[in-house]
Order: sequence, then C-alpha cells, then structure tokens
Amino acid sequence: MDVPFWNREIETADRSRLETIQLERLRETLSWALKTPFYQKQLRQAKISSADDIRSLADLRKIPFTTKDDLRLNFPRGLLAVDMKDVVRIHSSSGTTGIPTVIYYSKEDINNWADLMARSIFATGASSADVFQNMMTYGMFTGGLGMHYGAERVGMAVIPIGGGNTKRQIKTMKDFRTTVVHVTPSYLLHVHTKLEEFDIKREELALKKAFTGAEPHSEDVRKKIEQLWNIDAYNSYGLSELNGPGVAFECVYKNDMHLWEDGYIVEIIDPDTGEPVRDGDSGEVVLTNLIRRATPMLRYRTRDLAYLHTDPCPCGRTHRRLSRIMGRTDDMLIINGINLFPSQIEEVVMRIPEVATNYIIQVEKRGDLDHLTVKVEIYPKLFLGDPSQLEALKGRITEELRSAIILHPSVELHEPNSLPVSEGKAKRVIDLRPKE
Repeated sequence: MDVPFWNREIETADRSRLETIQLERLRETLSWALKTPFYQKQLRQAKISSADDIRSLADLRKIPFTTKDDLRLNFPRGLLAVDMKDVVRIHSSSGTTGIPTVIYYSKEDINNWADLMARSIFATGASSADVFQNMMTYGMFTGGLGMHYGAERVGMAVIPIGGGNTKRQIKTMKDFRTTVVHVTPSYLLHVHTKLEEFDIKREELALKKAFTGAEPHSEDVRKKIEQLWNIDAYNSYGLSELNGPGVAFECVYKNDMHLWEDGYIVEIIDPDTGEPVRDGDSGEVVLTNLIRRATPMLRYRTRDLAYLHTDPCPCGRTHRRLSRIMGRTDDMLIINGINLFPSQIEEVVMRIPEVATNYIIQVEKRGDLDHLTVKVEIYPKLFLGDPSQLEALKGRITEELRSAIILHPSVELHEPNSLPVSEGKAKRVIDLRPKE
C-alpha cells in the first residue's frame, strides 16, 4: 500500500528523537504554564519553580494532574498564559455545572493545531484533489474549525456547511461531488436512512471517505458505516481542552489512531490510584499539550479509557497508537451493583444485521431495583413480516446482551427513525433514576 506522509521525517522519527522533542517542548510549556495563576500555585506546591526542575521525561510525574474542574474553577482567565492582545481565538465547551471550560489560542497555537490536522488528514490518503464537507458544528465547539483549518492547509476544497439540516447535507453532497465528510458516526448513519426519502441514490454521490469523531463508537459501528455507504471511515480522537480534533488519527491501515507524540505526551493511568499501568493495559488517558502557549495544559485527566498499542504499525509511523475509546470513568453506569459502559451494549447491538442505525439505553428504578431497557431500531422489512420473527429477534438480542453484560435487559424493537436523533453528539443514555 502506498503510504502518504505529511512530514515523513517527524512521523517516522525514532523513539529517542521523539523523546528529545518531548522533553524540550515540555520544558518550554512549563515556562508558559508558570505565567498562569493556576499553574503558579499548582507547580510551586509541587516544588517546581522553573523548567530547570524538569530534567527528564520521568520528572513529568512530579507535576500534579489537571482536571476539568480545575478549568471551571479558574474560569475565565486562570489558565491564560499570554496577554489578551496575543489571543486570536477563544473556544469553550459547556458542562453540566453551567460553567464552561475555556481555551485561548495564539496565532502560533492555531498554526500548530492546523499542521497536526493536516498531518492527520493526509495520513488517510485524502489530498488537495478532494472536496471536503465539514458536517460538524462550528462556533465555540472545536471540532468544526479545527478540521476546517487542517483541510484548507492540505488544499482540499472545503464546504463549511456545519451540522444539521439533513436534506441540505445530502443535496450538497450531490451538487458539489463531495468526496470526504467530517461527521459524528451516529449522524452519518442517520443521513443514510434519509437517502430514499429525499429521492437520492447512493450511486449519485461521490463520497469516498468519512472522518468520524466527537463520540466514542465501536468497530461494529465503523463497519456498518462502511458497508452502508461503501466508503472508508477513519476514527479520530481529540477533546477541546487539548485543542480538539487531531490529537490522534487513523492512517490508511485503520489499525487504531496514531497519537502525535511530538505534540502531546500521553500517559495511561489507573483511574483509581493515578499510577501508570503496564504497557498495553487499559486505563485513563492523561495528556500534556506541547504545542500551545496561550492555554498550557499539563497532565490533563481526560476521563477517557483506552490503551496504547505496543506493536509497530505497517505504515512505518513511529508514533504510538491509541485504541478506540472504551468508555469513560464518568459515564460508567452502575446497575444493581454491576458496572456497565454504554459501549458494551453498542458492540452487541451493532453487530446484529437486523438492527438499523439508532438505539437508546434507558435506566429506571422499579421498586428497589434498577431496570435496564435497550431500545433498538430495526429495518422496515421486518415490520411487514411474521410477528414471530420479531419475537425471535428480540429474544436473540436479549440473550446476546445478557451474555455480554451479565445483566438481563428488556429489549424494545422500534421502527426506523422513531427514536430521537441528535445531529451533534449522540445522546444514547437516558437515566431516569432519582438523583440522590
């Protein structure tokens, strides 16, 4: 396979070279962090007063973790390391507390981010010959503009359509011969269900690739997208606190995501103890941003659960690969004492051929016990057949779920497009249990 490189020298640098770059950039980042009120306090409590106190990458563990709560408690400028006259963009993400996490960018920060995005896009085989339809939300959310700048740097023809308005999305794909889209996996599945309704045949579209992100999804969802659309779908990883998309991206081999280690230091820790796990074991992803000055980010606890591949990728890139996100430490459901991640349910339902593209997980209290209901849409032809087929399918889904998650859920079968659909991040879990 012909492997495309944006910057072959850095993408194939050996481990020693990468670690030299990381240490140099970590020390520089620390110098910027010490200009912020938050990190001044954090680092001095850890007896770190200058970059000279970090002499090796092992010294990274002297630095305290940063959490989302730290960002909220220091809203709006507690992590700002530059003068406001040097800030060219502000992004933020909202949260359940109502206090957003805000990230400031200098011109250099935006340039560094765009370059990593271009590298990510190029790794999939996309090029300046492509027409790129960006179906992610713009505005304060980082996903839209982050990918936009990278696509322009590659030289792609960018259609900044943003999220929503499915009929317009499909018409735009047809009119402008879109070859690549950036979209949440759940919304791309939903768009496919609307092709017939809008009288558009798949053969009329030029689509070849999809960059999917913003919500964790299983390999079975990727396969469903690729089969339905007859395209290549590439997983990506990022979060607004670390820049947005472009932290990690799949290459043409689609064998999990290269995490760009000249831009980020990755650690995998035990979420309960904070200690590093063994190579190849899963744990919480912790990231340090090495390429942003305006808002430094040291040892940020992402709450995402994943592991690092220790084997080399056939593409020749030396940057280690991050697995799919397996769940989050803060979206784990505890149902009658059993720990469950929504991704475990998705893996089961999405590999069942009769299941369509949407599902909902509902948890409620019935008496003293929690009750789990999994609602899935199925293909319309099944509603026209023998009712016994539906009962048999419901029984099969129930049994496969029971085998995978130990729990015995109720399963409901629904007609296509009858369950709620989000045009942004999918809301898969409805927890109706009373708050304690």
